[in-house]
Amino acid sequence: MAAAKRRLTLDEFRHEALAETGSTNTECLARARAGDSGLLWVTAGRQTAGRGRRGRAWTSEPGNLYASLLLIDPAPPEKLGALPLGVAVAVHAAIRSVLPPGSAPLEVKWPNDILIGRAKTCGILLEGEGLPDGRRALVIGIGINIRHMPDSAPYGVTRLADHGAAVSPEELFAHLFREMAEVLESFDEGRGTTEIVRRWRNVACGIGEKITVNLPDRSLVGTFAGIDEGGFLQLDSGDGVLKPIAAGDVFFARTE
Repeated sequence: MAAAKRRLTLDEFRHEALAETGSTNTECLARARAGDSGLLWVTAGRQTAGRGRRGRAWTSEPGNLYASLLLIDPAPPEKLGALPLGVAVAVHAAIRSVLPPGSAPLEVKWPNDILIGRAKTCGILLEGEGLPDGRRALVIGIGINIRHMPDSAPYGVTRLADHGAAVSPEELFAHLFREMAEVLESFDEGRGTTEIVRRWRNVACGIGEKITVNLPDRSLVGTFAGIDEGGFLQLDSGDGVLKPIAAGDVFFARTE
């Protein structure tokens, strides 16, 4: 018999707003080690040690949104693959809520980069850690360019202000708070993977296009054939076999 779906309500989530911190992800992990039960949002007006994937620095000046959500044991390890996709769906919906009509296309690049007109406007970093009591902490870190963006990046970047979105970090967070709760309910501790994958495909960009995937040790070139039911990128290298990729940096041939 299937387990009953976990109903998450907004009042189960807590939020602590900090004026400044080193990193909202680091703060959440510290709370987890201290015994926090999870479903805790930490936001900051400014970060002094923000970071992105692979240790990259993340611009953290006041005016952007810096938020992290702490989850404890959100799903069995084998069911976590779709969670980054679900996070992207929630962030996409939050940003869509504040963009004016007629804006450039708002899309998701695998696995969870949010693009406006094919330029990145959001960084998402998921970090996990085993706790001494046997629980596992997972932190979802989200940085959204509202007023500021990096001066240099290996890809195109943009900010919401350039697309007519006159929104404060607090207002954007209110949308994110609501959308993330809804997505986590759909994710249902890993039982809702099929629904999350379906929703991600509806907002994805680049399917059918030529891409380069940069891995830690090499680069692969081929056609983006979509994602499988576990959230892995499917790369068609032209040899008739789709190569599943769990993690990597994707670049589109026509724009980058």
